[in-house]
Amino acid sequence: MDYLYQPYTSKRTSAISNKGMVATSQPLASQAGLDMLKKGGNAVDAAIATAAALTVVEPTSNGIGGDAFAIVWMKDRLYGLNSSGHSPSTISIDSLKEKGYEEIPKYGFIPVTVPGAPGAWAELSERFGSLPLTEVLAPAIDYAENGFPVTPVLGKFWEAGFNKFREVLEGEEFSHWFDTFAPKGRAPKIGEVWKSPGHAETLRKIAETKAEAFYHGEIADKIDNFSKEYNGYIRKKDLQNFQPQWVNPVSVNYRGYDVWEIPPNGQGMVALSALNIMEGFDVQSKEEIGTYHQQIEAMKLAFADGEKFIADEAHMKVGVDQLLNREYAAHRRSLIGEEALQPEAGDPPKGGTVYLAAADSEGNMVSFIQSNYMGFGSGLVVPGTGISLQNRGHNFSMDPDHVNSLEGNKRSYHTIIPGFLTKDNKAVGPFGVMGGFMQPQGHLQVIMNTIDFHLNPQAALDAPRWQWMENKTVWVEPDFPIHIAESLRRKGHNVEVQVETGAFGRGQIIWKDEETGSLFGGTESRTDGSISAY
Repeated sequence: MDYLYQPYTSKRTSAISNKGMVATSQPLASQAGLDMLKKGGNAVDAAIATAAALTVVEPTSNGIGGDAFAIVWMKDRLYGLNSSGHSPSTISIDSLKEKGYEEIPKYGFIPVTVPGAPGAWAELSERFGSLPLTEVLAPAIDYAENGFPVTPVLGKFWEAGFNKFREVLEGEEFSHWFDTFAPKGRAPKIGEVWKSPGHAETLRKIAETKAEAFYHGEIADKIDNFSKEYNGYIRKKDLQNFQPQWVNPVSVNYRGYDVWEIPPNGQGMVALSALNIMEGFDVQSKEEIGTYHQQIEAMKLAFADGEKFIADEAHMKVGVDQLLNREYAAHRRSLIGEEALQPEAGDPPKGGTVYLAAADSEGNMVSFIQSNYMGFGSGLVVPGTGISLQNRGHNFSMDPDHVNSLEGNKRSYHTIIPGFLTKDNKAVGPFGVMGGFMQPQGHLQVIMNTIDFHLNPQAALDAPRWQWMENKTVWVEPDFPIHIAESLRRKGHNVEVQVETGAFGRGQIIWKDEETGSLFGGTESRTDGSISAY
């Protein structure tokens, strides 16, 4: 890679260090992680500190009441953690239909599922951390208790979230969100200091009890009482029944590199399926109509399969190996011609989010992602706690015959996915692109930018992105090559240029150079991205 080559408008270069690095979307959060490394903590300690800080300094995308996933490279071995929560035990399609619902709402108690993020922090700390959780969560507690100044992109999304909630949220139960996130009757302005004492106290209890207070103690009681007051489904027993799940990451080999994702219920399989399809094409150059056309078509086919087959793995009727079967990928590839397809699922052989990357001087690395799902989530804040409950349950299907149908004690199809890259059983590093259904599309583009087009981490992230939306519609960023967009239209794609770049995801990358041992990082220019390193 040429680390001085930067053909895109950001003109940033990759960050380089050899002792430790943390990359994420908020400078204060990445600094919290770096503080742990400087205190003698490892990459896991840094990741937890950063993740907890992000619940405070980027509440527009994640919170204590959201879910989390992680891929950990520790002592030359890869581990996966699925800390996504299940639906309440008493919820069902029939119960919602009895109340007059034909689809799952976005806001309120119905889409609330058990939060998994606090469990992820405690589980990672217990297994791999070298510092006490009380020390690791201290920066986040400080930011919540004493406040921090709102950064530019954060301020923009905070105001948009406030304006949206002011229009759509009706009911007394939502008043606590406005008390917490709009205490002056409006969203905090850019540069204005915002604090949340309840959030600080919740983080302190999580730290002191290793999340026991959240799932079994007084915080669980508060969630239970709040839900009962407004006829919600989630109960303390649902929190008590939650346990993060250690899983084996799944991978495909793409041109000599192994690309790793978390297995279902996440949509990482969509990225791997698309890479499997692209593996069979002779990709010559990046800025070529054939390259973009093939990428988009591969992604459409992968998404069609994902929507039909991916759910909580215990409920899936098609296995991971079947979806990633090479012969099946070849069959799907054969469907791609010169014209845009209307995507449909195949027949496999039978058988609002934050992302961070962290690395330490010992070679350990973490790819970590957590989310409330849609921005601030359900619009519900547990009184006095700062806990913004996620609305992940909105992803369930109301079709009882669908693999992702709504049931009690079930994990929904999940959008958030951490990624990891290895070569010859050695770590290259963590990567991720957050942002709803853009995430596997971002993974495909970033990995191909790296492997096929040899772009350094910063350039790989800065490259103009596309996003397939539905049917034959594709969104592109304002600086996407216009001649490519015109050519895609001639192939039948409905190309729409978007003025706002927020829908195209926000990514982070840390690659390790095997020869020098140095770390090379890229951060997102579409947000308040920052790398802290030493």
